Amino acid sequence: MSTHQANQTLLVEIRDLMKREHYSVNTERAYSDWIKQFVKFHCLQARESLFVEAENKVEKFLTYLATERDVSASTQNQAFNALVFL
Repeated sequence: MSTHQANQTLLVEIRDLMKREHYSVNTERAYSDWIKQFVKFHCLQARESLFVEAENKVEKFLTYLATERDVSASTQNQAFNALVFL
């Protein structure tokens, strides 16, 4: 399975879980987007790599959002919540 297919499978599973948990469509879209950005930022290629040094990866991504992309605190918080969901 290619990296793209693996990432798509992960996103389908995440969306299915959010639907079962009755998350809004907007939350589903936002969380999926943040998760895609996180995976791309870290060039993650295997699901298992999500959990290797996860705290450091989350911290680096959130720091990048704040320092390089200059996102607001509420946007950074939404990204964090998406990663907690993941």
